[in-house]
Amino acid sequence: MSGMTVHGSCQPAYEPLRDLLASRLADGSELGASVAVVHDGELVADLWGGEARPGESWREDTIVQVWSVTKTMAALTVLVLADRGLLDLDAPVSSYWPEFKRDDVLVRHLLAHTSGMAGWTETLDVAGLLDLEHSERMLAEQEPWWAPGTASGYHMVSYGHLLDGLVRAATGSPLADRFRELVAEPLSADFHLGVPESAMGRCADLVPPPPGGLDLSLLPEGNLLVPTIVNPLLDVGGFCNTAPWRGVSVAGANGHGNARSIARAQSVVSHGGEVDGVRLLSAATIDRIFEVQAEGPDLVLMVPLRWGIGYGLPQPATAPAVPDGRVCWWTGYGGAIVVNDLDRRTTVAYAMNRMDNHFTSSGRTDGYVRTAFDCVDGAGR
Repeated sequence: MSGMTVHGSCQPAYEPLRDLLASRLADGSELGASVAVVHDGELVADLWGGEARPGESWREDTIVQVWSVTKTMAALTVLVLADRGLLDLDAPVSSYWPEFKRDDVLVRHLLAHTSGMAGWTETLDVAGLLDLEHSERMLAEQEPWWAPGTASGYHMVSYGHLLDGLVRAATGSPLADRFRELVAEPLSADFHLGVPESAMGRCADLVPPPPGGLDLSLLPEGNLLVPTIVNPLLDVGGFCNTAPWRGVSVAGANGHGNARSIARAQSVVSHGGEVDGVRLLSAATIDRIFEVQAEGPDLVLMVPLRWGIGYGLPQPATAPAVPDGRVCWWTGYGGAIVVNDLDRRTTVAYAMNRMDNHFTSSGRTDGYVRTAFDCVDGAGR
């Protein structure tokens, strides 16, 4: 069957990655997927296969919603603006965004999920969520759910709204436009915060995770995960596969790309701030990513996390396959992931459409990450 064929290319040392993707397509654990590795400035693995939609092959230019991997693109954009002096990571958000009522929430708190604004306090429907300026104003005017800067609580969907409100106020342009101008276009990365009409036909359809995942009814009273997930509740395999959802930049959740474009954009972090002569970040700004902002049980996800500025940092209990060292990463609901390893000058990315019961780790995602880094280390021997 053509659906089992893995397309693309990889250097000989990365053939185990091709074999893994082929086996996952063959056994049905993958429907359609892409995996890529950039190492020392070179795209050493660029692989894809399977189905994007029923009866339609996953192609070289297929893109898919990668959920919270989107956050790494939003964060990168803000870091570029900080590098250029347009934002100060240590300044109050309100110094740029006058509607933001709390003066004790700093820019870096938004980037590290420590602002206390993990979700919306007032009831919000999906239409309201997609009205960015409306839903951003709601966040700006509400009280934080905990004391800002004291702990992390995963900003599952609000992350992109908070950064969009900040960037819009500070620069006069929405985050999606800044991402496109500062990151995607200079690096020729086919990643979108809000899919343009011209690219809608290339989107793969998401398949929701199988039943038996998280049971919200079993969570302890007063938890913050439920209010974060259900206000509003997103229809994963339905509305999230439609143009009205894809076309709006929900920069915490609905960015579209593939493994190649994710690895291309994010490799600027693993490669010292510069890719193919395009410099986006200074060494000093990259160093700030690794300043630990919160460490311990996340108040929303209720698992141990280490947050730097804009990225997760290695946390073996929660992300066993992410290597230790000067590494920053994040993952998306269902399994997509990006890992930037600055010690190895490597970025690994994976994006797929058949979602797993995955919040921070799953066996399927971990298999790709481990195999990719085994290949990197094997190639170096």
